[in-house]
Amino acid sequence: MKKRNLIKYSIGALFLLLIIKQGKAQIQNADVLNAPVDVSEYFYDYQNTFYFADKLADFDPKTGKGKVEYKRYQYQSRQAFNNMLMKPDTVPANEFPATEYEVSPNLPFEIQFISDRTVRIKMTSGPQFNPEKESLMLVDGVAPQNPDQWKYSKIKEGHKYTSAHGTVEIQTNPWHVKIFDENGKLLTSTLHTNDVANTYTPVLPFSYVRKNSDYSRSFSAAFTLQPDEKIFGCGESFTQFNKRGQKVVLYTDDANGVQNETMYKPIPFYMSSRGYGVFMHHSTPITVDFGKYFSGANEMMIGDDEADIFIFLGEPKDILDEYTNLTGKSEMPPLWSFGFWMSRITYFSEKEGRNVAKELRKNKIPSDVIHFDTGWFDVDWRNNYEFAGDRFDDPKKMLSDLKDEGFEVCLWQLPYFTPKNTLFNEIVENDLAVKDRKGNIPYEDAVLDFSNPATVTWYQNKLKHLFDLGVSVFKVDFGEAAPANGIYHSGRTGFYEHNLYPLRYNKAVAEITKKEKGYTLIWARSTWAGSQRYPLHWGGDAATTNTAMSATLRGGLSLGLSGFSFWSHDVGGFVTKSPEDLYRRWTPFGMLSSHVRSHGEPPTEPWLYNKSFLEAFRKADNMRYKLMPYIYAQAKESSEKGLPMMRALFVEFPEDAGSWLVDNEYLFGSSMLVAPLFENGTSRDVYLPKGTWIDYQTGKAYEGGWHHIEAGDIPIIALFKNGTVIPHIDLAQSTKDMDWSNLKLKVFASSETTTAKGLVYLPKGEKIETIEVTKEGNNFKLKNNPLQGKTSFSIIK
Repeated sequence: MKKRNLIKYSIGALFLLLIIKQGKAQIQNADVLNAPVDVSEYFYDYQNTFYFADKLADFDPKTGKGKVEYKRYQYQSRQAFNNMLMKPDTVPANEFPATEYEVSPNLPFEIQFISDRTVRIKMTSGPQFNPEKESLMLVDGVAPQNPDQWKYSKIKEGHKYTSAHGTVEIQTNPWHVKIFDENGKLLTSTLHTNDVANTYTPVLPFSYVRKNSDYSRSFSAAFTLQPDEKIFGCGESFTQFNKRGQKVVLYTDDANGVQNETMYKPIPFYMSSRGYGVFMHHSTPITVDFGKYFSGANEMMIGDDEADIFIFLGEPKDILDEYTNLTGKSEMPPLWSFGFWMSRITYFSEKEGRNVAKELRKNKIPSDVIHFDTGWFDVDWRNNYEFAGDRFDDPKKMLSDLKDEGFEVCLWQLPYFTPKNTLFNEIVENDLAVKDRKGNIPYEDAVLDFSNPATVTWYQNKLKHLFDLGVSVFKVDFGEAAPANGIYHSGRTGFYEHNLYPLRYNKAVAEITKKEKGYTLIWARSTWAGSQRYPLHWGGDAATTNTAMSATLRGGLSLGLSGFSFWSHDVGGFVTKSPEDLYRRWTPFGMLSSHVRSHGEPPTEPWLYNKSFLEAFRKADNMRYKLMPYIYAQAKESSEKGLPMMRALFVEFPEDAGSWLVDNEYLFGSSMLVAPLFENGTSRDVYLPKGTWIDYQTGKAYEGGWHHIEAGDIPIIALFKNGTVIPHIDLAQSTKDMDWSNLKLKVFASSETTTAKGLVYLPKGEKIETIEVTKEGNNFKLKNNPLQGKTSFSIIK
């Protein structure tokens, strides 16, 4: 069994040799246009040359700069008892003349200290003639440095730096960078070839590969994994929540659903249950093997010829705060965006839009946004930023009238332009599109090149025209198909620009929205690291099934553990008409997400189902609107601290071992635990972290541990932590009609609890305020009112 992978890889090598003998230049495979690029194949190709990081050649502890010596290896075959073994072995140089090139190069290594919780490791595999530019992924383009927060000391093995939260050891020979927590526990370490000398399995240590195909180089930043270590994050990943034992390809892709391993929103960031997080500061394709091939090795295979790794120390909240300090925190969206968004694919006319608004108010479905999807142009999907004249009599008046009725309007668009689009020639002739190696466009469609400032200006002017008409927000759809072989205005190829494309796209729309409307808000599908600065994003094209609903939650939890505070999903699924039972159960899950939209194949409008469904939908929607003060305050706190509104249990309860194992429930904000019903039925098993939890609908109290809980009238299970005050507001059909001057406080407390607290943040508030109540006799009374003169509070049962 232990040699089975060796057989697989040796067969792959023989297959490669066979292809080359046949005169072919590269491996023939089933890749199609925009298929995710898995760079791990570079490290499985035995024709390539590998350079293993071996020892520290020199180091200046004052600057944190030095050099690491690399030894040259290639895989060698050995037949033993009818089994072909492939193991790396040292080899001499193969360059000519031999006097000009190093067999074992000494290459730059640098360690930087960003904060007392954040360390940066930088390596290069060769000279970097392209000057370092500001990074789009970082808040100010560059990372700050705070070396004074770390104290240096010389140790027998090499060098040691210590802060209030951990220790970094740089060992000389063999070279290691070891990360310890504040108590001296080893969290992780770079992997040296000596560390895997006691196994037959050929494991790549920290190294880089030089590809024989084009002489380019790519790093494998290999670190150790410990027993029982769990890994989370990597963006909106729909596979198993714990990534340990998985190989994750970080390459932006139109995932065509939420139940496969590709991602609309890959993020090169993850966190470990051992108390550290990692950000791979790169835009190239990245493949991470979290112990799938070898259980003790975490192989971060980076397409880049550099390795730029940030490591964060602490509990999950600390890690997310540090990571979002570096790459940006989500701006706070406007209040109305937290209301219900009504949509389908698609409303084709002003008449349809006005009728939807009329039906929402007639049926008392609280709502704040109506979204026009792909059909508001002359030709469906043909995006030209103009309302169809024969179906929209007066768009400006329509938008004004809808706003008066409490509805903001969202419009769909995308950055691809078909040859029949009236803007196609203008885009191509003015060099606003991505080009190919010949100077043509790579696809039949023109793809806007957002690395070109002229393109951004042209594009933002198109959106401004619509903002001037009264549009409130744009759906930033697609963005995952930036040509991998394209040549961009930035001077780089798609290998470096493909993953950055969603970030550039998000940024362009968010910034013109901020300039014209005064708030930052988009409705986007694709992302890269840093996109969380431009909320918000939704989960893509889910199937209308139970398994798609559960995968949607896993994706949302993973994205939240990647720095995103705000996230939504298509209630009921997208691809086909949602079955009534599924839509009924999915609705409260949507209502207890940061943002909520019904969208997909019609009918999505609740009045087009039966009366019973309409009543159930209304109850779930009413619950959200009454809870708006809680939702709004939790949103504000999340945006300030880099926390997800929909968060994994272990974010709030890292000391609870069971909370690291649960992926089918979540905390909505800091105090509300939500367990959706993923199957037809009215109850389910629910795990509760330590403490007392009180059911929102029934008032029944539960202690921490596993329980089988029956849902209340609304088909979802929701509980609040004991000792929590939850502010409610009188029901209104739109957030603009809400009366924030009088809020109702509902106290969730056991009979023994004498005090309870909650958070309040007013729409025009300066800061989040804490509300505290104390028990007097059998009732609770308000202890203080920090919003005196602005808001009064009354306590309700």
